[in-house]
Amino acid sequence: MRLKDKVALITGAGRGIGETTAIKFAREGAKVAVADLSRESVEEVVGKIKALGQEAIGLTVNVTDSESVKKMVEDTVKHFGRIDVLVNNAGITDDAQLLKMTEDQWQKVIDVNLSGVFKCSQAVAKVMAEQEKGGVILNASSLVGIYGNFGQTNYAATKWGVIGMAKSWAKELGRKKIRVNAVAPGFIVTPMTAKMPENVLEMMKGKSPLGRLGYPEDIANAYAFLASDEASFITGAVLSVDGGVVL
Repeated sequence: MRLKDKVALITGAGRGIGETTAIKFAREGAKVAVADLSRESVEEVVGKIKALGQEAIGLTVNVTDSESVKKMVEDTVKHFGRIDVLVNNAGITDDAQLLKMTEDQWQKVIDVNLSGVFKCSQAVAKVMAEQEKGGVILNASSLVGIYGNFGQTNYAATKWGVIGMAKSWAKELGRKKIRVNAVAPGFIVTPMTAKMPENVLEMMKGKSPLGRLGYPEDIANAYAFLASDEASFITGAVLSVDGGVVL
């Protein structure tokens, strides 16, 4: 078990990649704080983890609200005593071409995907900085954040932004024994990508040398590696998990 007895806080853990990551971490021995906007989803994931014989708590959080984030962190520390890993997985899309995108569409995605990562990381980093063994912060970026994508100005901006934050924090927090990295998934089969046109998904599948889309497990495995002591000398990195779609 690569994460035995580590405490992991995962946002956006109620479904998709977040849910799969929470369960993966539990299978690797971690104690998991499952955080999401949906209480019902949180309770379902906690139930699945407990069914594996692992410890978990469910937390309802709005990552755009500083007080909600503060309570999430406080409740995690109160229950487990520390936080070893933060996975900033919470994210949304609200797509439109530049000439049609509204300010509301822009700001909504910025608030969750960028400001939410800042708020969660700042709150958790304060806890990790006081811990003897520091911790690990992992940001969910995207292939889109590195290369851009038609109709996703807001999403691309946030996913590029979390890479910049990860690299900055790696430089700032290394002396506190805190590692910070980003994972950049390609097109993954999730409820979010289910909203994309089928012809687009087929096109992306065809571009991958592996001839398939990714699965949430592919990303969860990457997070588990980066969170583990096996990655103890990796910080400030961006791990692309995209099936080679950009080669």
